Amino acid sequence: MDHSDILEMRSITKTFPGVKALQDVSLTVRRGEIHAICGENGAGKSTLMKVLSGVYPHGTYDGAIVFEGEEVGFGSINDSEGRGIVIIHQELALVPYLSVAENIFLGNEVRGTGPLIDWNKANSEAAQLLARVGLAENPTTHVSQLGVGKQQLIEIAKALSKQVKLLILDEPTAALNDTDSEHLLGLLRHLKEQGITSIIISHKLNEIAEIADRTTIIRDGRTIETIDMADPDATQDRIIRGMVGRDLEHRYPERTPDIGEEVLRVEDWTVHHPTQADRVVIDRASFHVRAGEVVGIAGLMGAGRTELAMSVFGRSYGRGISGRIYKNGELIHVRDVDEAIGHGLAYATEDRKRYGLNLIEDIRRNISAAGLRRLARRGWVNANEEVKVAEEYRASLNIKAPTVMAVTGKLSGGNQQKVVLAKWLYTEPDVLILDEPTRGIDVGAKYEIYTIINKMVAAGKAVVVISSELPELLGICDRVYTLAFGRITGEVPVAQATQERLMELMTIERETAKDLAS
Repeated sequence: MDHSDILEMRSITKTFPGVKALQDVSLTVRRGEIHAICGENGAGKSTLMKVLSGVYPHGTYDGAIVFEGEEVGFGSINDSEGRGIVIIHQELALVPYLSVAENIFLGNEVRGTGPLIDWNKANSEAAQLLARVGLAENPTTHVSQLGVGKQQLIEIAKALSKQVKLLILDEPTAALNDTDSEHLLGLLRHLKEQGITSIIISHKLNEIAEIADRTTIIRDGRTIETIDMADPDATQDRIIRGMVGRDLEHRYPERTPDIGEEVLRVEDWTVHHPTQADRVVIDRASFHVRAGEVVGIAGLMGAGRTELAMSVFGRSYGRGISGRIYKNGELIHVRDVDEAIGHGLAYATEDRKRYGLNLIEDIRRNISAAGLRRLARRGWVNANEEVKVAEEYRASLNIKAPTVMAVTGKLSGGNQQKVVLAKWLYTEPDVLILDEPTRGIDVGAKYEIYTIINKMVAAGKAVVVISSELPELLGICDRVYTLAFGRITGEVPVAQATQERLMELMTIERETAKDLAS
């Protein structure tokens, strides 16, 4: 082990019943660097970090871990944290009904006299830690009152309280908006200046290019290579090639548009905030989509993209909604989700884990959830038919699971997203609104989702895609609408669109956007 290395993992092999999750994986991390780990879902990234942090204890894997020049064998997370290795999982481990300070020192309480906690000292030290991560929150604030971005920073403050030397972050920006993501990446740079080493697992290749010193690629439980990001050859294409084992030069599958008649038109759509009646969230928005067409909606966080989609889909967001919806040229009334489904509309939410799926239920029940009445006779569901339908979608959408009786929460993000799509495809919709359909999934799974979208439009369906990734919209759409401050600010055919042009329209000032909407 080189004296400049803080960590070396040598020939790590981890086997679960019937599955070799890691095979002879080696990883070296230099002291004070930001080291990225890339790989498709299921490649073994999180498993490797669980081996390192003692979630999978010493003795349950083969190979050796050398930390700060000494071979170590951690029996638990407490053991690894005792040495200064702290892991922050994608699913944050904060207790929502405790205060910020209580969360930071949970299990590591600040003792006063005897068995009592010194709350004044705890709150004072918590405030200092919050200042280090750039948060000005009161330490007595309940965590439930804070957004995901701030909660992520509290997790890092908690790590700093444990005298962290090696900070591991698993998909830290997956649920964050652009501003929070940028703040987090800036914080990692700041911690690097203080001598703290970081390992970041991420699917966002642009973030990795921006922040990582070196990147290790893992594929199918094996190490492919470690790339120095200062190397001119350290391109996104090279990383993708290593991750998926094939050249994704064409990251978006080819499609020859065959666009038909208009299917859906929304006119002068205005939506008020559900609790603040005087606040207009969507202001006189109009858009349309035709059969065989993919239409994109681009906008910054808070522009109103999800609110527009949800309010159109059976008024599942907002109050004081006005405007008109036309289906195949006829005015329709969509007063609730049931009516929306009856009119051939479908909406796949951006938050599949909370709203899109029942994670403790099997694939079969998730797929049938929105179209149960098609399987029911006199209030009884035909279980054999339900299994048959689910199996057909499992095969046609290539959902990687041994059986449709598998629990949905155990699937990778990409396969969960396919289950969401299967659920809505089974309702046989004419219009599918897909809200961030590839968020938090790897490039290989993204390609499969794009292929499914292409199949939808080839079958004559109209598809609306909301995405924060402009290259994605340019890669899969025929037209793109831009949204700012709840107003449609532009409609651009993809042949004439660039990221710069879309960004101009997305960042129009409020008053200018108001003029465009009028």
